[in-house]
Amino acid sequence: MNFIDDELERLRRSGLYRELKVVEEGQGARVKINGREVIQLSSNNYLGLAAHPELKKAASSAIEKYGCGSGASRLISGNLKLHEKLEEKISSFKGTESSLLFNSGYTANLGVISSLCGRGDIIFSDKLNHASIIDGCLMSGAEIKRYPHKDIDALERFLKSTPTSMHRCGGKKRLIVTDGVFSMDGDIAPLREIIKLAKDYSALVMVDDAHATGVLGKKGGGTAEHLGLDDGIDIVMGTFSKALGSFGGFIAGRREIREFLINKARSFIYTTSLPPSVIASSIRAIEIAEEGNYLRDSLWRNVNCLKEGLKNMGFDTMKSQSHIIPVFIGDADKTMEMSQMLLREGVFVQGIRPPTVPQGKSRLRVTVTSSHSVDDINIALESFKRAGERLGII
Repeated sequence: MNFIDDELERLRRSGLYRELKVVEEGQGARVKINGREVIQLSSNNYLGLAAHPELKKAASSAIEKYGCGSGASRLISGNLKLHEKLEEKISSFKGTESSLLFNSGYTANLGVISSLCGRGDIIFSDKLNHASIIDGCLMSGAEIKRYPHKDIDALERFLKSTPTSMHRCGGKKRLIVTDGVFSMDGDIAPLREIIKLAKDYSALVMVDDAHATGVLGKKGGGTAEHLGLDDGIDIVMGTFSKALGSFGGFIAGRREIREFLINKARSFIYTTSLPPSVIASSIRAIEIAEEGNYLRDSLWRNVNCLKEGLKNMGFDTMKSQSHIIPVFIGDADKTMEMSQMLLREGVFVQGIRPPTVPQGKSRLRVTVTSSHSVDDINIALESFKRAGERLGII
C-alpha cells in the first residue's frame, strides 16, 4: 500500500491535494462551515430549490405513500408510477417525444455514450467536455476525436476526414457530443453551427444540458431554447441536481432512443431505481420551474450584478456567457490561497485547479443563486476586492 502514501504525498507537495469541507446545514444563500455562517458562492443550486418547502413537502408525502426505497431496478420491479410520471414531465419540459431517468447525470452520460457507440464508430468531443462525457467515450471503445474548444472549423476538418455513411448503411456511427454550458468556463456551445455540420456530415448530436436546464431559455428549457433551436439535437442529457434542486439524471429525445437505452444502457439496467422521495421532489421542481420566471429573473439579476462588479474591479471572468462565473487566477497555489482568504472573510468560493482544468488555468468558480440578497452580493464583492488586492491579482 506504499504507493497510496507516495501518491498522497506527491499531491500534497504539488498543491493538488483535496479536502472535503463540511456544510453543516442545508443548502441556501448562506451556509455554516466550521460553525460559522458564510455566503455560499460554490453551489449549483441556481434557482434555490434544494431547500424549497414545496420540494420537501412532496418528498415527505412520497415517503408516507411509497416508503423510502424503490426496491429494485426498473427492469425488475422498481418501475413505479412516479418514475413514469416524472418522465412525462421531462418530455413536456424539454419538448421531446420521450425521456428516460438515470440515477445521476454522470451515469446518464456513461450509459448513453457507451451504448450508442462501439468499436468502429467515431465520437467527436469538445476538449472541455465534462469528465462523465470523457469517461463515456472511453468506455464505448469507439475512436475519439477531441476537437479544440468550440472550434467549428476543426470539427469540420475531423468530420471531413472520416466516412460519411451511417451504421445502418454498413458504415461507422458518428456522434458529436458537447456540453451546452461548459461547467468551468461558463460559456455556451455553438449548437447552431454544430447541428449544421451534423446534417452535412451525417452525424448524431448529443448535448449535456446539466447546467442549462431550468436556467437558460424563456421557460428554463435549456441551451436549445436559449438559442432558439427547434430541432437537430438527437439526445439531450440533463440533471435534477443543479437548478432543479433534487437529484438524478435523464435523457430526452425520440421514443426509439428511450427503448434502445432501456435494453442497452448498463448504467440504467444494473442499478436500483431512484427512490420515491427524490422522484416526487423532482416532479414538483419542474412544476415550480414552469409556473413562472420569477426565480430565473432573480437569478439573472444577481448574476449580472456580481459579474459586472467583478469585471469593474479588474478581475478576468473569462468571457463567461452564463450564470457560471470563473475568476481567472492562473497559478494553482495562488488560487487556493485566495479561496482560503475569502472563506476567512465569510465567502465560500472553491478554487478549481488541475486536473479539473489545465496547468496554468486555475480559477475560482463563482456561482450565485436566485436566493442571494443584494447585501450578500455587495459583501461578497467587497471581500473579493480586499483579497484580490492583497494577492496582487487586481
